[in-house]
Amino acid sequence: MTNHDVVVAVFSDHRLVEAALHRLIDDGFEMNKFSLVGKSHQNDEAIADIFNAADRMKLRGKYGAFWGEVWGLFLGDIFITIPVLGPVVVLGYLAMIMVSTIRSAVAVDGVTAIGASIVGLGIPKDSAIKYETAIKSDGFLVMGRGTSEEIPRARALLGTLNPCVLETHENLMQTSLAGQAICAGV
Repeated sequence: MTNHDVVVAVFSDHRLVEAALHRLIDDGFEMNKFSLVGKSHQNDEAIADIFNAADRMKLRGKYGAFWGEVWGLFLGDIFITIPVLGPVVVLGYLAMIMVSTIRSAVAVDGVTAIGASIVGLGIPKDSAIKYETAIKSDGFLVMGRGTSEEIPRARALLGTLNPCVLETHENLMQTSLAGQAICAGV
């Protein structure tokens, strides 16, 4: 497996996430190289129902329309309740890695399944903990994985929307054996 770079942006507002995703698409980025992670709802608001009908996700609650809008942009998705974080939606390649991490019982001390999946990409554990904390605080995590030519361009584009956090992790080697089987060549 070749090394890769990762850009991570944390946004506090779902409207900025939508704008970021549309800018990435308009600039020619493939969404199969990106992931989006965030809580499905905030403020302990109950979810009336979640279902998948004709490959279209429906989620009701404060962010139901937002998740419905972005759901179809990504390959791979998971809706899961994680202790400490609560109900979380993970879209994109990170969802596939997360499923493998959960199935393989891969664990990393001090982080949830999301954090373990992020660490499995080669990102340092302390950064994974920071990203989990942002999700717990109702932030939205946008991650892109690609070459050393693609990621600076994606970072510059994401930076135009003033995310709370904007970081690049360079020359990473995926370490999760479970994730390698699913994501080889991505």
